[in-house]
This record gives sequence, structure tokens and C-alpha cells, in this order.
Amino acid sequence: MNVRIEPSWHRLLAAEWDKPYFAELVDFVRNEYATRTIYPTASRIFAAFDACPVNDVKVVILGQDPYHGPGMANGLCFSVNPGVPVPRSLVNIFKEIHDETGSVPPADGDLSRWARQGVLLLNATLTVRHSEAASHQGHGWERFTDEAVRQLAAQREGLVFMLWGSSAGRKAEMIDQSKHLVLRSAHPSPLSASRGFFGNRHFVTANDYLRSRGLKPIEW
Repeated sequence: MNVRIEPSWHRLLAAEWDKPYFAELVDFVRNEYATRTIYPTASRIFAAFDACPVNDVKVVILGQDPYHGPGMANGLCFSVNPGVPVPRSLVNIFKEIHDETGSVPPADGDLSRWARQGVLLLNATLTVRHSEAASHQGHGWERFTDEAVRQLAAQREGLVFMLWGSSAGRKAEMIDQSKHLVLRSAHPSPLSASRGFFGNRHFVTANDYLRSRGLKPIEW
């Protein structure tokens, strides 16, 4: 498979490229892009990996699937490009950061500034059809991203995993919690944020953990 992905991730996930499920996934995704409107653009499918090489990762935030509206998905979970209205889940994320740190919410929802500091912003499913949420679930992406989390957790130590909602929370079993800090709470969606996301203090807890290991905290 000629998979274009950041070299350190290509090596870490080398065993996946020739597996039958991945070949089926590639065929499915290629056909979808050829026949439908799919997000993000094909060049951004692996943007989360490309923006944050394996050895640069400090924090992992897991989403579900890309935004399915025009111009929204940019390959980083919860993130949108400058000029795009900030989605409600991300508004709630910024609110929690403000409540924890007092920082003023940014003017846009572009989280590439987090990725450059070592935050892997990974969706469980990396593609989606226009206006059809979860339309690419169950075709192999989850197996691939599960393996990415599993291999990252096995190869590195001292990472922070932020698992929001039940779907992300299930990935906790793949992570050795004696080697990493796992933070779990409700999802920041407007439907669930008030049931445990607000007040979770994940952002200051993550930074305290990074400092305890002699690492530079994230500027949220």
C-alpha cells in the first residue's frame, strides 16, 4: 500500500498496510471519494498523524468522526479552519479551558496550534460522507486507529490520554495506566457536556502531569 503518512507513523503502523482489512478499507474510501462528497479532503485524511510525529506526542485527544458539513473537517478532531464558525462541542472545550485557566477563548477553532505542541488530535473514523454523520463507521477505520493508540501507548511512556464520552472511553483498555495518565469524562457535546465534561479539569491536570515529568506544558 502506498500510504502517504508521516514517516514515524508509517513505521509504527507498518504491520497494518498489508492486512486484508486495510486493503478493503482503501478500496472503500477510494470509491467513496470517486462517487460522493467526502470530508475531509483526501490530502487531509492523515492530517492528525502528519501534524504530530510519534516522538513529539505528549497528549492524545480522541474524537469520533470528522465534521460532515461543508468546509468544516480539516483532519484534526474537534478542529476547524480559520474563518469557519466554531462548532458547539469546541465552544464547550474552550469554555472549560477558560474556566480552568482563565485564558481568553481564541478567535477561531483551528487546533493545529495544539498539534504543533504535541497534541495528537485523532478521530476514530477518519472520513465521512457529506451530511451523513457516522457514515464511514464500521469499514475498518476504527481497527486502524485502535491500533495506532495501542502501538503509541506501547512504544511511549508518560503520555496523557483524554477520553471524552463512551466511545473514546472504551480505548482505555488499550492503554497501560501504569505508564500513562488516562483522563475520562463525558463528551463536550451540548447534549452531554453538563453531565461531567464541564468541571473535569483535564487541561490543568494534563499540564501538571507534563510538568511533573519535566516537559513543557501545553498552551491551551
